[in-house]
Amino acid sequence: MVRPGPGGGAAERDPALADFPERSPATRRWTFADQLGPHFLDAPDQPVLLIESKAVFARRRFHRQKAHLVLSALRHRAAELGDQAHLHQVTTYAEALDRYDEPVSVCAPTTWSSRDYVLRRPGLQVLAARGFVSSQGEFARWAEGRGRRRLLMEDFYRDARRRLGVLMDGAEPLGGTWNLDHENREPAPADGRSPAPEPWWPTEDEIDEQVRADLDRWEADGEVSFVGDDGRRLFPVTREEAITRLHDFLRSRLGAFGPHEDAMLAGERWLAHSLLSPAINLGLLDPLEVVHAAEDTARAAAADGEPLPLNSVEGFVRQVMGWRDYIWHMYWHLGRDFRHANFLRATEPVPGWMAELDGSAVDAACLSDVLDDLRRDGWVHHIPRLMVLGNYALQRGIDPLAMTDWFHRTFVDGYDWVMVANVVGMSQHADGGALATKPYAAGGAYIDRMSDYCGGCPYDPKRRLGDDACPYTAGYWAFLERNRERLAGNQRMRRPLQGLDRLKDLPLVVEQEAARGTSAP
Repeated sequence: MVRPGPGGGAAERDPALADFPERSPATRRWTFADQLGPHFLDAPDQPVLLIESKAVFARRRFHRQKAHLVLSALRHRAAELGDQAHLHQVTTYAEALDRYDEPVSVCAPTTWSSRDYVLRRPGLQVLAARGFVSSQGEFARWAEGRGRRRLLMEDFYRDARRRLGVLMDGAEPLGGTWNLDHENREPAPADGRSPAPEPWWPTEDEIDEQVRADLDRWEADGEVSFVGDDGRRLFPVTREEAITRLHDFLRSRLGAFGPHEDAMLAGERWLAHSLLSPAINLGLLDPLEVVHAAEDTARAAAADGEPLPLNSVEGFVRQVMGWRDYIWHMYWHLGRDFRHANFLRATEPVPGWMAELDGSAVDAACLSDVLDDLRRDGWVHHIPRLMVLGNYALQRGIDPLAMTDWFHRTFVDGYDWVMVANVVGMSQHADGGALATKPYAAGGAYIDRMSDYCGGCPYDPKRRLGDDACPYTAGYWAFLERNRERLAGNQRMRRPLQGLDRLKDLPLVVEQEAARGTSAP
């Protein structure tokens, strides 16, 4: 099990992280491609440096739509700022930075490698990180105050709500309950239809056309390689677009969000989800303004006699100021070596059909549909990520570091800080329980209950043996048997592990799944 060292935080590993100044309004501000909102500047007229680095896209094989989104957002920000900004289109960051004799400031970047770079770079003034509800200092004080107790997301979330007065009624949570997650686990709507109207979509412009032409040329010249489909841009690249999407969600989708947030429908991939994570992760929206907007919308609706369901409002707020912030802070708290954790000794490579997002190679309806969605859109919501893609990788023993890289590259909202803790810790249980108290492994019964996939699938979620045995159901038992000893000390796994001894066909199931391996199911 991976545990942070004494104190465990990033500030201990790199003292400079604890001493970042807060403001530097007089210097040109270098804003990374995930720092594109006005809250990353100290004054509206502060001069700005934007760097478009081709080397970033050459290093990894990103989803085509992720590359488009990032470049379009950078170029739109440059167009908005006009003469206030310098946009350098170069191979490396250094080529642009070397042109400046004047001081340049930068808000602390979101990844270990980027922070290492800015801290080593002469002439850069590195400021405190922004773009999260709680600062690193606030998290550090909260973590220190817990002593040896686990750093649970739920406790962190409650502390932040108290400190910031979000969804509070005096000293008590609004409605008398902190967490309404138990009301947000309803299966997919029986009629197969989304509980919310179609989301608002942005309109592409000439900047998008130029980005598409450049990506086509780079790929044709062999400079970069992409995975996934090109397609119309689905996510905001400007603050105006991001605010429009936020208001559209709050007005027409927030009320329906909660109950079915864990559900999956083959023909309704958006359901009532906000689709805001790419815009927030690009820095176009400040997450605290998103939280306040959600609360203001809920309180205004209640005042008008048409209250929104509190479970929907609280569930959305928890995603933004609870889980998102917690994952960010745990990325630093657990340290740069956390990504290499491999408690379950999983070593299989990412199979080719998964790497290529080839849903047509897969017969299992859930996995095929999710891969098709990901190939087309660069996005699926959190349950397909965790319980279809992540669950498959966990059961099949795919290397967690390889899966982290795959998630990072293929999701438009994927960044290193997002994926390391989410994949290594939560999805793949590679940390042995530092983040999640038990593995997120489940058989086909879960997918059958929460989706409409199984009805048309050649595999039967109730069968674990035979040609029609569900790869998730059979894979679940094979996973438990393979990791029986490693999971024996986990009290939450005691009953599932006891269930192994009741399966008379367990040896045949294990043999069957070993033969299947990571071949396309």
